[in-house]
Amino acid sequence: MLSVPVLDLNKKKVGELEVPENLLKAEIRPDLLQTVVRWQLACRRAGTVATKTKGLVRGGGKKPFKQKGTGNARQGSSRSPLMPGGGTAFGPQPRDYSYTLPRKVKSAGLRIALSYLNSEGRLWVVDELGSDGKSKNLISTLKKFGTVKSLIVDDAANLKLKRAARNLTSYKFVASQGLNVFDLLKYDGCVISKAALSQLAERLGEKNAD
Repeated sequence: MLSVPVLDLNKKKVGELEVPENLLKAEIRPDLLQTVVRWQLACRRAGTVATKTKGLVRGGGKKPFKQKGTGNARQGSSRSPLMPGGGTAFGPQPRDYSYTLPRKVKSAGLRIALSYLNSEGRLWVVDELGSDGKSKNLISTLKKFGTVKSLIVDDAANLKLKRAARNLTSYKFVASQGLNVFDLLKYDGCVISKAALSQLAERLGEKNAD
């Protein structure tokens, strides 16, 4: 087990929290981080791009000119890909870019991302992330941790904290149930509540270690 200092909202130590060592002391594996981030970005792709084939372009039912005697190559439709205003041959069509990733790889990537932030001194465990729902007060609180762009992690039931962070561009609220590698690496630091870290410890602790 690993003892993690627990801070208050003034960045003063108020206690410690015991978490599995593999949660915050995992070996830093850039290759695994890249694998998980690429999977996340692929799943986010819309895949809605589409072009019209000759069967989708309006018109073209009439033969543009007679079969013989014009000196032109024979054509059966003015919407052929060979004609101006015609359809597109082999153009992109809607598709799904997502693919499956083993659960152990996703869990390992999350542990590695947390361990990386912890090793850099950019992971702060807070006793309680209380909020009155005001963005201005939340910003002044978070600036005490010395970061201007950070992730805020707490339980999804903390609706006031979610509301306070909703309009902020430099801070993002993420529920502990939806914490992911991409967001952890995108922001400069992570302020996480003790309860949220305990939930992650149960989900990603020793029993789920590779």
